Amino acid sequence: MNFLKTKLPLVAAPMAGGPSTVALARAVAAAGAFPFLAAGYKTVEAMATEITELSQHTQNFGVNLFVPGPHPFNREDYDSFRKALAEDATRFGVELPAEPRDSDDFWKEKLRYLEENPVPVVSFTFGLPSADVFERLRAVGSTTVVSVTTPAEAQAAARNGAAALVVQGPRAGGHSATFTPARTIDDAPTLEILTAVREVCDLPLIAAGGVDDPSAVKELLDAGAQAVAVGTLLLRTDEAGTGATHREALANPRFTETALTSAFTGRPARALVNRYLEKHQQQAIIAYPQVHFLTQPLRKAANTAGAPEYLHCWAGTGWQAARSGPVQDTITWLTEGI
Repeated sequence: MNFLKTKLPLVAAPMAGGPSTVALARAVAAAGAFPFLAAGYKTVEAMATEITELSQHTQNFGVNLFVPGPHPFNREDYDSFRKALAEDATRFGVELPAEPRDSDDFWKEKLRYLEENPVPVVSFTFGLPSADVFERLRAVGSTTVVSVTTPAEAQAAARNGAAALVVQGPRAGGHSATFTPARTIDDAPTLEILTAVREVCDLPLIAAGGVDDPSAVKELLDAGAQAVAVGTLLLRTDEAGTGATHREALANPRFTETALTSAFTGRPARALVNRYLEKHQQQAIIAYPQVHFLTQPLRKAANTAGAPEYLHCWAGTGWQAARSGPVQDTITWLTEGI
């Protein structure tokens, strides 16, 4: 038993942009693990629709929100990076936005909805909400969870009132949850980060990042995590909403490594190393969400064209263990022996 009140100490990490569907959440819950809906990149209405639909099948789930900036932004760097992408844009026949676009991802509106329509768990990534956010959600009965990547971030989250933490190691796929995206993120096993956080914080911990088999799950549980989150290993499952181009790339032997890069969205994220990343890694800038919106037309065109060499194929270091088939099979496999 864990604080998430599930049969199994396994969590389906929220994966914004399509993979985390209601169907995936339903199947994860049915398998005895804890599901998250990913509210990132969605309108309040879209988030509400998913919550309503999932609530008809389970009352034990979480919703994940992006915490808005402020983050560094330099207009000259933006213009320079846009110029560097011109050849790729021409290749796919798309126009990249000349004017930078900012967004808070409907932060206040989503919080208001979750206050008025409470869910069991609300988690946060990309930053640390103010203490009053935790107080407001606690008042309506929601358990609050913050994704952290360092002991210092864990201590700050505890001070502000988080009820639990996701400890994300740097080998996780997709975006790093770091509060400071411009910092250098050194490689380290999740076990090392988890151990360091446990030394300074006594909140319940969920470990995430680089999980590739049942032994990795057991190792993190034995080290003090109450649950282990997996994301990349669910991307090829039947119920995931992963796009076909991304899904096929994960099984393509042409791709042999992953890397952290800000070249796709302006925020560090781990992806399969492809031609786009090789070409633009050194030019990449820290500017989220401006770069996210800048490269969006190119990434959409690459996805439609079935061109993984120019797509943000998010993947953790354990991506080669990702299986196709029902998510139940992956969860059963990962929880063998615990």
